[in-house]
Amino acid sequence: MQRLYFIILLLFQTFLIAQNEQLALNYIDSGEYEKAITILETSSQKNNQFYSDKLLFCYQQLKQYDKALSLIQNKKKTSNLPSLLVDEGYIYQLQSKQDLANKKYQEALNAINENANYAYNLGNVFEKKSLLEWALKSYELGQKVNPNLNFDYQVALLNGQLGDLNGMINKLLDYSFANQNNTVMVQNYMSRFLIETASDSFIDGLKKNLILRTQKSQDVYWNEFLSWFYVQQKEFGKAFIQEKAVFKREANNIENIIALGEMAVDNNQKDAAQSIYEFIIENNQDIGLQVYAYQALMKLKITNAEEKDYATIKTELDKLITDFGINENTVDLQLLVAHFYCFNLGLPKEATNLLDQTLALNLNTRNNAKVKLELADILLYNEKFNQAILYYVQVEDNMKNDEMAHEASMKMAKANYYKNDFDWALKQVKVLKQSSSLLIANDALEMFLLIQDNSVEDSLRSALKDFSKADFKLYQHKKREALQDFKSILTKYKGNTIEDETLYKIAKIEENFKNYNEALKNYNTIIESFNDSVLIDEALFFSAEIYRTIFNENDKAKQLYEKIIFNHQDSIYFTEARRQYRILRGDTNI
Repeated sequence: MQRLYFIILLLFQTFLIAQNEQLALNYIDSGEYEKAITILETSSQKNNQFYSDKLLFCYQQLKQYDKALSLIQNKKKTSNLPSLLVDEGYIYQLQSKQDLANKKYQEALNAINENANYAYNLGNVFEKKSLLEWALKSYELGQKVNPNLNFDYQVALLNGQLGDLNGMINKLLDYSFANQNNTVMVQNYMSRFLIETASDSFIDGLKKNLILRTQKSQDVYWNEFLSWFYVQQKEFGKAFIQEKAVFKREANNIENIIALGEMAVDNNQKDAAQSIYEFIIENNQDIGLQVYAYQALMKLKITNAEEKDYATIKTELDKLITDFGINENTVDLQLLVAHFYCFNLGLPKEATNLLDQTLALNLNTRNNAKVKLELADILLYNEKFNQAILYYVQVEDNMKNDEMAHEASMKMAKANYYKNDFDWALKQVKVLKQSSSLLIANDALEMFLLIQDNSVEDSLRSALKDFSKADFKLYQHKKREALQDFKSILTKYKGNTIEDETLYKIAKIEENFKNYNEALKNYNTIIESFNDSVLIDEALFFSAEIYRTIFNENDKAKQLYEKIIFNHQDSIYFTEARRQYRILRGDTNI
């Protein structure tokens, strides 16, 4: 029993000690340093390195420098770590005795000459005290004494903090090349500078450094790194040049080129994308990749085609179907052809026939869902709303927890919107606003606001019904009819809450018809007259794009991008607006 009581008492004492130490830490967090000192000075843990450092910190905060120095001297009796010299020097520095402080810092550095392994610890201690130049000296001396040590990464970060961007870039690249498993870590660090800071000196310095390394070295590592840089700048054509250089030496590596093509398409850089996909076709014998590349090229052509080009495109698509056949490997090509038949040529029956053949194949779950989504879109085109919704429901059920299920849900909401079942559509988009897909969430939010805003003043939703009717014609690619309907809405419901959405639709259609002045006129009306519109960032961005890419009026474009940067940081166009603004300002010129 006595032994049991002793064990219980010991455990209880240990518990009390732990409670006391935690209480001291709580006092420190709340800035009550005197209370913390009272506990730490009498604690049995005061010789523990962690708690000893906490006690030293409290002395510093209360300017009890004599006690701090005494504590350090006591620690020196049991330890000869040079970091104690840094602690001592820092106390002198806090008393404005800089000469004494520097003397102690130098003594600490001298210890590295005896044991280079001290360099990491000392550098870390100096950094924590914001003594960056001394930290830099620690790491550099450690590498000098023992060349096998590598502190390039630490030195690089310190160079950056000290404003030496070129030094930072050089050391980061040295470190990355020597430790290629850490390349992604280095690139992630650099991308923060490219995206968040994007100073002209950093961008130019990194670009110059990488170009020089590709010229001086035959290692494809630098071509790949330079390609990464161009991708960050969305210069996909230049990235492709580097990837071709890699491919010539590693012909089995085409995955990066495929990914580059997809990024070029996503960013509407059609010339770069076309060159990339033509290269894939010419330099690859894999049938699957051949089909993929041809399909991507045709998709690019369709996106940028005018009606006069449709006959030629149809001939090319039909030839691809003949050449590669209707089978499980050409599903995406068949989907593209069917979509073109229906939405560009107005041949929904032919499109449905092709997809029925596709659906009869032995498809996996994902491809089956993709085909049903396209079939539903065609049924919707034919105004068979309920049948289309049934297909969307099937895809939603079969692809649970997949982005495709969210896509089906969004399409279902639009189908209900087109058939004027606004309340049901509203329920669906309320959920989809939280989608993990940014585009789906953004589309859902726009529809939610459209329906909600235009249901308050107009209980009959007359304007909303006319708007959805015009919007449906736009979905059917009946653009001229849709344009006339939207213009009628603008006249009929002047001053109504539907006005800014209508102006935006008109602007997009006029832009599609290359009536750029008319598009700008409507965008400008939104900007000038609807300051609180959710579409104002779109109006600013697309106006800027027209001025930049069509009229080459860069000053006007820059002013509009600037408004997005300063007034619409939550816009999905913010990042691209900032990038284009910096390019126009000349930040990326060498």
